[in-house]
Amino acid sequence: MPSKRQRYGRNSEALAARHLKLCGYRILEQNYRTRHGEIDIIARDKDAIVFVEVKARKTESCGNPKGAVTAEKQRKISMVALQYLKSTGQLTTRARFDVVAIHPSNVGERIEVVKNAFDLAYF
Repeated sequence: MPSKRQRYGRNSEALAARHLKLCGYRILEQNYRTRHGEIDIIARDKDAIVFVEVKARKTESCGNPKGAVTAEKQRKISMVALQYLKSTGQLTTRARFDVVAIHPSNVGERIEVVKNAFDLAYF
């Protein structure tokens, strides 16, 4: 049985996917896993493959969710993204990394999509 934290994370990812669809993204994969790590959402936005990291916070006291995408997390996402592009024969396809930050609010959540949140991290 998933913990409260895991359920909150899954619900946040589902909320992010619905929001991205409304913004015109086409969801290709969710929770794409390899031995190197996981990407929350892989989508297509026009001519680009988009690798999306979802970060949510229940309270502002935990800090801005965007700040939780550390350099180490960016490296892991980059490795998984390269593996995805290679395994699907899309190494020459334009790609980018977005972050969906879900902020707490008095009237539910506020969703922020940060396009091109970071560049491919090699090291």
